[in-house]
Amino acid sequence: MIPFYRYESEVAEHSNTADVLDAEVLAQAQKLEDEFAKLVDVEYALATSSGTAALHLAMLALDLKRGDKIVCSVNTHPAVPEVVRHFDAEPVFIDIDDSYHLDTDKFEKLIEENESKKLKAVIVSLIGGPNLDLERIFSVANENDVRVVIDGMDCFGADYKGDKLGSKFCDIACFDFSPHLKPNATKGGMFTTNDEELYTRAKLLENHGIKIGSDELEYIYDVVDVGNDYNMGELDAAYFRANLLRVEKNIKRQQEIASIYNEELQNVPHVELTYIAYDDFPYSLYIIKIDKNRDSFALDLKKEGIECGLHYIPLNMLTYYKSKYSLRINDFPKALRAYQQVLSLPCYGSLSDDEVYHICKTIKKVAKTKV
Repeated sequence: MIPFYRYESEVAEHSNTADVLDAEVLAQAQKLEDEFAKLVDVEYALATSSGTAALHLAMLALDLKRGDKIVCSVNTHPAVPEVVRHFDAEPVFIDIDDSYHLDTDKFEKLIEENESKKLKAVIVSLIGGPNLDLERIFSVANENDVRVVIDGMDCFGADYKGDKLGSKFCDIACFDFSPHLKPNATKGGMFTTNDEELYTRAKLLENHGIKIGSDELEYIYDVVDVGNDYNMGELDAAYFRANLLRVEKNIKRQQEIASIYNEELQNVPHVELTYIAYDDFPYSLYIIKIDKNRDSFALDLKKEGIECGLHYIPLNMLTYYKSKYSLRINDFPKALRAYQQVLSLPCYGSLSDDEVYHICKTIKKVAKTKV
């Protein structure tokens, strides 16, 4: 069996967590924030209990209120519109382009035609990496006083046009150490920004809006706003600090795996590869299209011991959003078509070449059985 994803736990993870359990090295969360900020080249980073918590904290930092509107792709994880709805605010869904991302042309048109003062921000979800024009999205949004939040749940440490993802072309970026639909040994996320005001507000609200009133007596405090508990635990932070040591190595390995897939799966019947528009794509997800009966294809792969993923079921097909906003299945035709065909293959640092070639061989075998 080759799983869709398997987490890595090496000597560094065991050593770091043992230090916490033995009370030898504390303040792991602070160390992780400092190291993560350096890794992605941002001024400020806040470690959170999950990627969803980071997104929710981002909405708090933006002071999201009832009736405000947040633009997002209809092809994303439910966590994205979910954090918007928790504020009784409204997600505005946009169809996708051929790379499965928010359609930049449709976004620009929506912004140009927008007359609502309630349009607060756009959450840009990255499917496996930045395969869209973030610079253009940020420029359009910035000209219209709309904030940009990057949902980089699957691809922290990636590059975009020579810079680290999240360092430019956004106001806030949120990351997840347990990427969507990829289980890890523990959970955690990260909120990053270069905006001091957004950081200061998020820092306050990540711990119930509590402000410590005395440097000498830490039990003296005041509550100045309504926040929540978004903090990452020290054990989680210790584990993820060790994970950071392998980020660049894992991305390089994912790119090597993608190169094998690109070569081996060209011209395979019923299989279409995804066009990648930018260099240094991290391939946190490797997505193919199956032209007929994707689920049957995936079941046959699973019978052969190959687990796959799906990114994602369009939000307008999910009961809550479909009924809440009276959405029809055909309202977002590109997302619908992609959903019927896309399949994410295993692509992570610990996959061996033999495993990757075995996956390719199995895909070819299954493809031959399809008409």
